[in-house]
Amino acid sequence: MEIVGHEVEQLHDPTGILQGERYEFFLQFDVPEEDDLFSEHGLLLRVIFSVTESEKRILHYEIIEKSSNKVLDFALEPEEEELILSYCIEHYK
Repeated sequence: MEIVGHEVEQLHDPTGILQGERYEFFLQFDVPEEDDLFSEHGLLLRVIFSVTESEKRILHYEIIEKSSNKVLDFALEPEEEELILSYCIEHYK
């Protein structure tokens, strides 16, 4: 998996119930053709990322096919999740 671009937006909690800050990332990424996840239409990864005083973590993610906006039923490998977490930590501000 190679991240080739992103968009990020801070999400606002109008109720004030949630602790910390939340960010929504849309990551554009490439995977090799031999990967089960490969799509010729391109892929996006939607990530909800949380930042509190004590931790930074991924709350939720979805893999989306670009052309159809269809959510694919795939889970990331642990090393891919670590890559995504590191990327979000580096780029959320």
